[in-house]
Formats: sequence, structure tokens, C-alpha cells
Amino acid sequence: MAGSIAAAAFFPGPPAPPPPKSALGERPDSLDVRGMAAKQASSSSAVRAGRTRAHAAVPKVNGGGGKSALADAEHDAMPSAAQPRTFYNQLPDWSMLLAAITTIFLAAEKQWTLLDWKPKRPDMLVDTLGFGTIVHDGVMFRQNFSIRSYEIGADRTASIETLMNHLQETALNHVKVVGLLGDGFGSTPEMSKRNLFWVVSQMQAIVERYPCWGDTVEVNTWVGAHGKNGMRRDWHIRDSVTGHTVLKATSKWVMMNKLTRKLARIPDEVRAEIVPFFSEYAAIEDQDHRKFPKLPEHDRATSAKYVRTGLTPRWADLDINQHVNNVKYIGWILEVKDKVSLSCASLFIAET
Repeated sequence: MAGSIAAAAFFPGPPAPPPPKSALGERPDSLDVRGMAAKQASSSSAVRAGRTRAHAAVPKVNGGGGKSALADAEHDAMPSAAQPRTFYNQLPDWSMLLAAITTIFLAAEKQWTLLDWKPKRPDMLVDTLGFGTIVHDGVMFRQNFSIRSYEIGADRTASIETLMNHLQETALNHVKVVGLLGDGFGSTPEMSKRNLFWVVSQMQAIVERYPCWGDTVEVNTWVGAHGKNGMRRDWHIRDSVTGHTVLKATSKWVMMNKLTRKLARIPDEVRAEIVPFFSEYAAIEDQDHRKFPKLPEHDRATSAKYVRTGLTPRWADLDINQHVNNVKYIGWILEVKDKVSLSCASLFIAET
């Protein structure tokens, strides 16, 4: 007997004969929960027995809940159909993995585009941070500015102070880009060691037209020699779209000691730093060397038209070198009551 059981385990007998087929259009006598014909009569008997026990065990509540409870009991008694586990169902969610890989490739492509960016012209250095570029064999600095809404006046154009701030900004950025910026306001390393800084002694600006809100201007600046103890810095502002001249300016710079507040000579070490960047090109060929006439001391009535009293520098008027910036002087000059004087000040601006 044991041998027959073992043989049956390893060598199963012939399969059971299939259930008799019904005639066309007829249903089988018994169906399981999946709508298939029951294979054995014993299983049908077990289901009926389970239903009978469920009828006997489920009470009728308030005369109306018996049907619902009976249906739940019948549902629990019926065997559930488990979904077959296939290889496809066991695979991970490939869509999420594909989305992550695509995001990584897009980020890498963006970074590579920034690193592989090349200027349109080989003589221009890369301006990735917006500080401008060095052009014309390294002696000229170029930077673009967009006219903001807070830089225009009542006539909807940029003020002279706005343009002067652009000139000063490009002068400082020029020193920074070429690697000569020390710990001062435009001072070179050798100047910082000796507590020296630059001051503007004279400036002349010729304005062709004032840009409007939203315009973009291109500012070019360069430096040159001025006498034995000074430096010249010129600017040329153009419209970046049309190329038309907006402003031409030239200025004279001298050195001052930060501690003594007196003018100082240019040391040889400082001159060696700045001479390699000098250019002989001048923005204004025919400079105006006129000086302001002296006010008559005996005629106070006439002098009062050109004198403004009670003007005290504010803390906001001082720059990092603890002195009034040259742009602030221009603002003070333009704040006059006489319209004729205001017109003359707008045409010719000089500082001594």
C-alpha cells in the first residue's frame, strides 16, 4: 500500500475525464463563483452546507437587515478568485525610472551648454556674470546697462546722474575684471598698501541724447596718461541696438592720501600696475578747457543767483572712501532754482 502511494506521488495517474458538455444554449447544472462548471459534486455540497450554516447563524435585525447580512455571509463563504502572478506584474514601474533618467540628462545638458559657451568674437572674454568684457587687445572695457524705471525723470528719459553712475560703475568693473582691484574703491593693490585712492579732478561730458526707459546702452571705457601725476579715463556710450552715440566723456584723476586727505604723487609701483592698460585714443578730441568765472564778491545780488547755502552732505552722500562722490556733486549742481542756470548746467558739467 505504501508502495502504491509513493508510485502515485511520482507517477500520477491519467487525468480525470472532462465533465459532459451541455447541449448548445444549455447551462451546466452547477457553477462555481467564477461562472465555471464545478468539477466535483462534493464541492457543490460543501458550498450548500456553508450557505445552510450561514442562514442559521445570521439573525434578522429589525426585520429589514436580514437580507444584507445574509448576502455578506454568502459572499464570505464563497471562495475568492486570486489573480494569477505573472512575470509582467512583478516588474518595477519603468515610467518613474525613465522620468528620473530624463531629468538627469536634461540637467547635465544644460550645465554642459553653459560650460561650452563660446563668445561670438575671439577677442572678447566670456562675460558669464554680467560684469562686462575686455575688448580691443585688452585695453578697453565694455558693459551693457538697461535703463530701469527708477532711473528716469519726469520727462521719461534717463537723468544725467544715471549716466554718470554708469560711467563710474564701468570704471570700477574695469579695474576688477583686469585683476587690479584692491581693498579700496577702485584702488590697486599697491595703492591699498599706501592708503591711496583716486579722486576725479575734472570731467567733461557731451550728451547727444538721453536714453528712455527700457533702452539698453553699451558703455566703453579705457584709461590713458595725463601729465606726470595723473590719469585720464574716457567713456563712449552707444545705443546697443542702433549704435548711435548717446554720450562721450573724459575725466582727469589724481591720487589722494586717505589718512592725510592731501594729494599725493603716483608711486612707481602703482604706475607699473596701470601703464600696461593705457591707450592713446581720446573720446573727445576738442576738449573744453574753459573754467567757471569767479563770482563778484562786491555784488551779492548777482552772486546770490549762483550760490546755494545750507547744503550739508548726508551720510548717504559718502562713498567707501568716506568722501562725497563726484556723481553727488552733479546732483547738487542740478538742484538750482534758476531755469537758465539749470539749462547751462545740463549742457556743460565740470568738477574742480
